[in-house]
Amino acid sequence: MSKQPKVRMTAAEYLSTERDSSEKHEFAFGEIYAMSGASARHVEIVGNIARDFGNQLRERPCRVYSTDLRLAVDASHRYTYPDVVVVCGQPKFLDNQLDTLLNPDLIVEVLSESTRNYDRGDKFQQYRGIPSFREYLLVDQAKVHVERHTKQPDGTWSLWETDLLDDVVRLESIDVALPVTEIYLKIELDPAVNAEV
Repeated sequence: MSKQPKVRMTAAEYLSTERDSSEKHEFAFGEIYAMSGASARHVEIVGNIARDFGNQLRERPCRVYSTDLRLAVDASHRYTYPDVVVVCGQPKFLDNQLDTLLNPDLIVEVLSESTRNYDRGDKFQQYRGIPSFREYLLVDQAKVHVERHTKQPDGTWSLWETDLLDDVVRLESIDVALPVTEIYLKIELDPAVNAEV
């Protein structure tokens, strides 16, 4: 994601421009950020997760969206494009365009060197302001490492993480058990990076 040298704009101006654009941009407090292309590894991990979720949730009232559906984190200030989003129950959208989601239960981000600090920090902080948001899954694409943040009844967040392929990620918000082996199915990881784990 890279910052564009453009003038500041309102959320309404951003949405109007974005809907006419052939490229995707995130929006944060008046500034837009171009979404850079993803690596093959990133795309495969997103596909693996979305496929596994879709298979497990096919008989339930849950929907799995990946990559291209915009999320209104704060309708006045921030819009993002999460890697995977799950909504259980009726999805709610910003307007009748049906292209900007309001009520995610679970958000997944696949980490890269350029986005990992943002995804764990400022972006996660903003996501926590979404009332429906209950679980956050972060997946490293360079090595086997998965983090699950779960909202507790008192509003605090707990962290569970693993570096083991034979572990299972239990996602309480959508009642799904996701094997780590499925996340990294057919992914060729860097042996040097994984040797450090």
